[in-house]
Amino acid sequence: MRIAWLLLSVSLVGACATSPTGRSQLMLVSPDQAVVASRQAYLAQIGELDKQGKLAQDPELLKWIENITSRLVAQAVAMRPDTSKWEWSVAVIDDPEVVNAWCMAGGRMAIYTGLIRKVDPTEDELAQVMAHEIAHALANHTAEKMSVAMASQAGVLAAAVVSDRPGAAVAGAALAAQLAIELPNSRTAESEADQIGIELAAKAGFDPSAAATLWQKMGRVGGSAPPQFMSTHPAPQNREQSLRQRALALMPVYRSATNPPKYPVRIVT
Repeated sequence: MRIAWLLLSVSLVGACATSPTGRSQLMLVSPDQAVVASRQAYLAQIGELDKQGKLAQDPELLKWIENITSRLVAQAVAMRPDTSKWEWSVAVIDDPEVVNAWCMAGGRMAIYTGLIRKVDPTEDELAQVMAHEIAHALANHTAEKMSVAMASQAGVLAAAVVSDRPGAAVAGAALAAQLAIELPNSRTAESEADQIGIELAAKAGFDPSAAATLWQKMGRVGGSAPPQFMSTHPAPQNREQSLRQRALALMPVYRSATNPPKYPVRIVT
């Protein structure tokens, strides 16, 4: 175990990266490793939901989601060309009580019908939700949260380092990827996703002023018990004011985004 702890300590010292905004990130897990682990976690979760009949089948709703996400992904790929290799897909999960959405490393997304029903977003507001989630993936927040989750379970990680059972490490990585969409984001990561997401949406032809109205609606959902989206996306101070300022700066970008391109996004059914 002393050797394991030494190996863990060395990995912690060298595991640093820089986000798109210049922030230092803890990276025990590389972005490529996060993509592989996220694929395993996504397939397992979506497969179970499919068995339960919880994947939405409404063609009009699916077409709406596809139209929004395909425009956003086109801008995501323009921002990070390497993501053209990602398996961009979106599942609409039929759960009217869950107000949530997420995007894993590798471009695998999900949105719950509860968010659509309870928040009642306009197209521009829903685009802000998905752009924000895509921004988390572009900024390698999945890998960062996996790293934090694994570092917080240092004993488990140390055991995996010296384990002669590769399957244990693979299962641990997939679990960390799943935790990455359930654990709260840091406020710094949230501000970063706000900054990247609102720009993506504006370039895709969605009104950036909808970002502020979206958060107003989110704040009214759930009463004393905030929805899951709010608990996993803690609001930085002055979020609405910051979003409004960003929206003003991005209005020329939005107005010039005529006939925005689309990128193929697979709808999971």
